[in-house]
Amino acid sequence: MEEDVALRKFALLYPFVGKQGVFFVKITSHVWQRVPVSAGKENMTKQTQNTRKMAGVAMLSAIGFILMFIELSVPIMPSFIKLDFSELPALLATFAYGPGAGVSVCLIKNVLHYFMGGTTGGVGELSNFLLGVAYVVPAGLIYKKIKTRKGALIASLIGCAVCAAYSLPHNYYLIYPLYGKMMPMEVILGMYQTLNPNCENLFEALLTFNVPFTFAKEAITAAMTFVIYKPLSPILHGRK
Repeated sequence: MEEDVALRKFALLYPFVGKQGVFFVKITSHVWQRVPVSAGKENMTKQTQNTRKMAGVAMLSAIGFILMFIELSVPIMPSFIKLDFSELPALLATFAYGPGAGVSVCLIKNVLHYFMGGTTGGVGELSNFLLGVAYVVPAGLIYKKIKTRKGALIASLIGCAVCAAYSLPHNYYLIYPLYGKMMPMEVILGMYQTLNPNCENLFEALLTFNVPFTFAKEAITAAMTFVIYKPLSPILHGRK
């Protein structure tokens, strides 16, 4: 009976992630359920801790991969820019296991998305990965030094600011020139000018739209993490 319920739950993912995506989620779920649970970190062997960490990264990567398919249109942004919360599992991994784990989640979810559903020739995945790294690394390094609720808040806000600031040169010098090979830059700029005719060039458009959007997106992710991390922490660390 429990197996039938699990299969029905996995089947619900098929329209979003396809057969291969469902297979990956099932495998990571299977591994996660078989990792030993301990009453406390001090009672876990080093090998068990590493196994729990790897299983946690795999499971959070699978969740991030799924979240990449759940995109929301934002009326104040050009139609090709969507809102998703796939950085949420990466930030959870960062706080639970360190910045390296957060980077791993960013990488794995984007590699999976490229092979199982990417439509931008890898440009969108590259952008998502680099922006995710710019977000979770500073947040993770700060939280590693200040492991308190206040430290998590400060780390998240600094991660938001770094990611938003980085997004300007990131998009201007790397991502949009790559998109320009698939779509004329005049068309891209025209989408911004439809929303704000005062944007005379791409730099102004990115500064006016993308930088605030990136900060707001990651701030929402931080707020969601702030709410759910504490109740999830015992599970991620193998204490439940």
